[in-house]
Amino acid sequence: MSGGALASQLLPRLPGPSGPSVPGAEPAWAPAAARQGLFPEWSRFARLADGTFDEDADPLRDMKPVITALKAQNVNVIEVDTILSNWLTPAEFTEHMGKVKSFTELAHAAGIRVVMYYPSLELISVGGEKGRSFYKDGEGKSWVQRSLDGQPNVFYGSLVVWVDPGDESCWLSPNSPWRDYYLGRIKALAATGVDAIWPDVPIYFDGALSWCDGSTWAADAFKADTGLALPATADFTSLPFRRYVEWRHRNLNQWQLDIAAAGRSVNPDLVTFVETVSMDYQYATLVGLDGAYLRKAEGVSHVWEVDILGNYDGMRHATATDWTCLISMYKYARAASGAKPAWAFSYGWKADDASLVMAELLAAGCNPYEVKSPFKDASTDKAMRTRMYAFVAANQEKLYNAVPAAEVGVYHSSASRDFVSPSAGTGMYANTKMPSGVTDWWAGGSPEESCTQQAWLGEFRGTVKALVYAHVPFSTVTSPHLEAADLAPYRVLMLPNLQAVSDGEAAVLREYVAGGGTVVITGPAPTALDGLGTARGEYALADVLGFRKGDPLPASKQNRFGSGTCWYVKDLAGLSYLTGTDQASADRILAPVLAAAPPSVRLTGDRRIHMEVSRLGDDTVVQLVNFTCFGDTPATFRTMPAACSVALELPAGKRVLSATVSSPDGASPAPQPVTWQVAGTTATVSLTVGQYSLLTVTTG
Repeated sequence: MSGGALASQLLPRLPGPSGPSVPGAEPAWAPAAARQGLFPEWSRFARLADGTFDEDADPLRDMKPVITALKAQNVNVIEVDTILSNWLTPAEFTEHMGKVKSFTELAHAAGIRVVMYYPSLELISVGGEKGRSFYKDGEGKSWVQRSLDGQPNVFYGSLVVWVDPGDESCWLSPNSPWRDYYLGRIKALAATGVDAIWPDVPIYFDGALSWCDGSTWAADAFKADTGLALPATADFTSLPFRRYVEWRHRNLNQWQLDIAAAGRSVNPDLVTFVETVSMDYQYATLVGLDGAYLRKAEGVSHVWEVDILGNYDGMRHATATDWTCLISMYKYARAASGAKPAWAFSYGWKADDASLVMAELLAAGCNPYEVKSPFKDASTDKAMRTRMYAFVAANQEKLYNAVPAAEVGVYHSSASRDFVSPSAGTGMYANTKMPSGVTDWWAGGSPEESCTQQAWLGEFRGTVKALVYAHVPFSTVTSPHLEAADLAPYRVLMLPNLQAVSDGEAAVLREYVAGGGTVVITGPAPTALDGLGTARGEYALADVLGFRKGDPLPASKQNRFGSGTCWYVKDLAGLSYLTGTDQASADRILAPVLAAAPPSVRLTGDRRIHMEVSRLGDDTVVQLVNFTCFGDTPATFRTMPAACSVALELPAGKRVLSATVSSPDGASPAPQPVTWQVAGTTATVSLTVGQYSLLTVTTG
């Protein structure tokens, strides 16, 4: 959003040709856009920054210097956020499209792409608290989102950082005529020649009210889809309300698909990146936006707004466990975007915390949008951005074209997130206690916000932490639209506290085990709920588990099913490890993993070094991010180099041809040769990691 950090706050027609879709209109440097769901190369290698200009900006006097400066910082995609957040007349909007067209032409002349920011459901009326506003004087009163008891989702100034005092923020229903109003303007925007559109968070905003949209527009859409009336109150024990929770995900997903389709109807080369603030934690339940629903959609991906601990402090007071939460969020972002680019915010407060956040973003496989928290129009540190982006440019093939080598998947169940132990807190991070001297903290000091207080999320996050600390490469697997092909890369699938599962999901999981896969499932009610959170008469995977609902629940069990194996642990061992870092809990869920999928790349060193492994041709690419200076309690931010060694099992008949290390920590991203030793079939490289190192071992 215009101001970012949403979760931590609270919790016309353009004249002229239709842009670059006209034959011969593409600049000579522009490669042809890919079709059928494949995104163009420029978007896969994006290094983003904000290039906002004022409404009175002159192209040569004001716009061109901004573009020139960003290009010098190794930026290759400019996000433009101007006045489209505001209530504009048709004439004002059309006039502004001319400005956008001018900026885009200048950027293209410099070899830079342009993505245009445009809020999708929020409209701000400047001075609207006391003056004219869209809600009071326009269509807002009719089109506004409403709570289940009918209250309008509109507020005035100071509630969030991006709405100035005295301004009005009106949140619109995507089921109202706002839909046609907005999509018409998207088409006009697509005609300016921009390369992509950035719709801001399409959510049922919960800053002022909870559980929107209860408008008549939504009521009609919900009834048409389900045959039910909107629930009168929020009650997770009620099936109609649980259907409403799930319906909101699909409703907002269709809204995003419609935005992308509107843009591509004018310019078939246009791609859409939706700003998505809801990550792996509970916020998706509260605001309706579940990014994983878009995973397989064509022409539309995400800009993930991954929030940090403090709007004016960054990650400077993070615990080691808080960093594993950040790892979990970025890896979820990468997974939920599927095979498409996953752009993501890289927030920071000072250069050193900002570069460490970006290091983790890169290790997870995301594209960086570097910005100083909590706003989005400035760099944390221009020298840091220039240095980090030079590293990304030099290593982009390894960062974005290499194939993850992980043979372990961690299943993120949207239904279990929604319906297992619903709570008021979001669970974004672990530590809720505001450090001394910090005035703006993600949780506001509320203990219920912690992921350690949430049974499903805590088990998921604890499983991630156990794998990170054991240096086991893994990928997140999201649940919407799950297919057998999604599980094919994995020898082991972790199912943390998996309770709510649809019949379709259960069939895919059963087939996976029967075909030889290993699953590790934890929790007191394994697959005991259906996809809408209703209790089943029998476990959906009773045959895979090897016990039924009527049987005594075993503390643990190993069961052969088909050619595969199911390991069950009744306790929430992941949650225990999240809160206490006790090795006994980790071992209960890691032992089956290490037995079924022993890593071919092993790290010896501090457990707080995060390792990711991928392969590009004959190269094994190992990324190492150093969190060793962080402990169980917040402390002063610092970075200390950490020594470690990486051992690689050589394929039969192969030998090491070279080994190099690249890092953005120094003056140059150029790879430096390093020595290796070979003992039997194992090659070992010893190295020291500052904040971030990329090791490449080439075999032949």
